[in-house]
Amino acid sequence: MDAVFKALADASRRQLLDSLNRRNGQTLRELCAGLDMSRQAVTKHLSVLETAGLVETVRRGREKLHYLNAAPINEIAERWIDRYDRERAHALADLKRALEGTAMSETTFVYITYIKTTSERLWEALTNPAFISRYFDDSGPSSDWTPGAPIAWKADTGGEFKDWGQRVLEAEPGKRLSYTWHNYEQELADMFGWSDEKLAELRKEPISTVSFEIEPAGQGTVKLTVTHDGFAPDSEMLKGVSQGWPGILSNLKTLLESGETLSFG
Repeated sequence: MDAVFKALADASRRQLLDSLNRRNGQTLRELCAGLDMSRQAVTKHLSVLETAGLVETVRRGREKLHYLNAAPINEIAERWIDRYDRERAHALADLKRALEGTAMSETTFVYITYIKTTSERLWEALTNPAFISRYFDDSGPSSDWTPGAPIAWKADTGGEFKDWGQRVLEAEPGKRLSYTWHNYEQELADMFGWSDEKLAELRKEPISTVSFEIEPAGQGTVKLTVTHDGFAPDSEMLKGVSQGWPGILSNLKTLLESGETLSFG
């Protein structure tokens, strides 16, 4: 946490975070454009932000893309925000919400967190029905998690698992899991009160893909990178997953580290 506060204390680094908040997933060249800083200075500031976990990089072919990471802000909020009155916590809460958000003009959601667990235990949490039920609040996906296998989905507590067309794309235990996401279904329309016309319009959006990368991070810690991509610009589904994944993944981290789940009530 000292590294997080140190990183946020510098105006130039906050400027870089602002730039990524406006448009996530930028290259170094793109970050340098429009900033009154040399390429070397931007690189140094990004290194501090990466050390603090506020910025993470993802390779896309030959490009190295930079993304905001909400996890350190989540940890700050969970540790201290309840101890302060609303006025004193307001700025921190605003920053937390900003870093959790994904620019809605983008087509990718990325979330990185570090969890005190093992790769094997995290894989079990991503694939074991009993585990999934706990941090998804008695909902979530179910499959045998072999490539090509169908994925059944339970949208809400007490509901039944349904096959919404999702399929496992990759499954390398302890390393990588990837699967297609579902389209908008009639059950979702009933849940949110959408008209037939709105449901038909939403179903025109392309099918997205979510991937989970697991990497050892030393000292009994693993790095989990969740990339959900393939959205159309300004996708309604992207808005939904950008709001949903941070809470689910924070719940996953808390469950693995403490044996308990968070209360969002």
